[in-house]
Amino acid sequence: MKKDAPLVVVIDGQGGMIGRKLCDQLLEEKPDLSLLALGTNSAATSAMLKGKAKQGATGENPVLVAARRAAVIAGPASIVVADSMLGEITPKMASAIGQSEAEKVLIPLNRCGILIAGVQDCPVDELIEKAAAMILKLIA
Repeated sequence: MKKDAPLVVVIDGQGGMIGRKLCDQLLEEKPDLSLLALGTNSAATSAMLKGKAKQGATGENPVLVAARRAAVIAGPASIVVADSMLGEITPKMASAIGQSEAEKVLIPLNRCGILIAGVQDCPVDELIEKAAAMILKLIA
């Protein structure tokens, strides 16, 4: 990762497929992007690293540290809700992400009991494309 480049942190849990698709989309558009893939479990981290992500870590502490350094934090909307993703998002993680000065780009999935009014029901791939476009615009 380039030290002077804005850090984009992608956080995902469970199987990590949303995070993997988002990382792949971002790195396809901007291969030199300073990106860190963080999984709430090893399966999620592994999925992102099997894609185009070059650097990743797993668990609560990497999320806490990265939240302080990130320019952008992205992932499913549930990353800002304690005990979501079947309990994988700890209260400390949700708090660190929410309190971070980073811009947050959240993908609204109607799972995990989180419904966001006014958001059009779209296929996941379309939501990921929109999220990637937002992130690239933020760091341009």
